[in-house]
Amino acid sequence: MSSILPNSNSVDAQGAGSGVASPAPTFSPLYQQIKALIMQRLEAGEWKPGELIPSEVELGGRFKVSQGTVRKAIDELAAENLVVRRQGKGTFVATHHETQAQFRFLRLMADGDEPQRPENKIIEVKRVRASAEVARQLDMRSGDSVIFIRRVKSFNGVPIILEDIWLPGAIFKGLTAERLMEYRGPLYGLFESEFGTRMIRAEERIRAVGADVESAGFLGVSPQTPLLSVERASYTYGDKPVEMRRGLYLTTNHHYQSELS
Repeated sequence: MSSILPNSNSVDAQGAGSGVASPAPTFSPLYQQIKALIMQRLEAGEWKPGELIPSEVELGGRFKVSQGTVRKAIDELAAENLVVRRQGKGTFVATHHETQAQFRFLRLMADGDEPQRPENKIIEVKRVRASAEVARQLDMRSGDSVIFIRRVKSFNGVPIILEDIWLPGAIFKGLTAERLMEYRGPLYGLFESEFGTRMIRAEERIRAVGADVESAGFLGVSPQTPLLSVERASYTYGDKPVEMRRGLYLTTNHHYQSELS
């Protein structure tokens, strides 16, 4: 007569007998769960970029956890540049309109200490059909509408970056060459304030290339001049891709800077 052990796990026993491994249980620390809940509020727009979020004590009361648990969640959000702590004022939703945020995605720095005066020249803005590559990067279907932007970024009057940018047409309706030319702030700030789309992270691939005839003309250099090619995919909340960008960087008097930690 067979017996069943009182503490046996019938699912594990079945998996062992069938040769199929049971999925391992997942565990998420409490502060990570609170971080996810705050992220949901940010994505839903409960707290807009630049706005003060509730204090750690208030959030602890809302989520029924300790202030220390909330603090650990906020620490991670601050490390990821999603919120900004200001001494004596509280914690604010990060915004691309802040000066320091502009250099979070632009890592090209001048070799010297001379102040850099940036200027953007819009070359072309048009609505096109997404190629297979662009559609794959933006998680769209091939042939879907995208907005294509080509611009030259200069520092102190010298052309340094030639950029091609692709954006989902459905998200960025109404984005025109005229609006881009009259706008004086950072491009991601425009996306944030007028299109409700905030870039929160990016992936980049970097390689060395020689300037072709077209890019050499835009940057005012000779063909085959060494350039840094930077391909970027930018994401908003929910890890949704909302921008594909290719930049050619002239590094004669600049360098690409990345902090590792």
